[in-house]
Amino acid sequence: MRTPKPTGRVEKNANGIDLVLTRMLPVGLQEAWTALTEPESTARWIGRWEGTGAQGQTIKLQMGFEEGSSWSDVVIAECRAPNFLRVQTIDESGSWDLSIELTAAAHATELRFVHHGLLPGAVGDIGPGWEYYLDQLLASITGGPLPVWDDYYPAQRDYFQGQKR
Repeated sequence: MRTPKPTGRVEKNANGIDLVLTRMLPVGLQEAWTALTEPESTARWIGRWEGTGAQGQTIKLQMGFEEGSSWSDVVIAECRAPNFLRVQTIDESGSWDLSIELTAAAHATELRFVHHGLLPGAVGDIGPGWEYYLDQLLASITGGPLPVWDDYYPAQRDYFQGQKR
């Protein structure tokens, strides 16, 4: 088992803390946007979704890599294709405020993912999950091997828990 190096960081602000992760995607801006928003593409790295993918709409998402995952409501709060998407997930465990910003770079696209308003006590459990899913995204784009969950959690927990102070 190898533990991938965690890259996420906690940023404190007036609303609590945000968890921020970045990745360089080796594709152009439009291809990166497609990987993040088209149902066939999201099924390869996070899960499938159904509904109308437009600002103000609520879609249904089923996480594809978690055992027994139920469907969650996802409200598309803001969408400025192909650069910015902000959603709020709602399920039995509560709600999460998430955003993704894409910026074109030389022969690549920089992705900035933010989990807004995260509770400090949860960062050690949630951070490794987002590292895993973003590495799944990268693997789905490059055709590389999919990451293994057990390489991320609990191995990265202490890294994230140590940042919450």
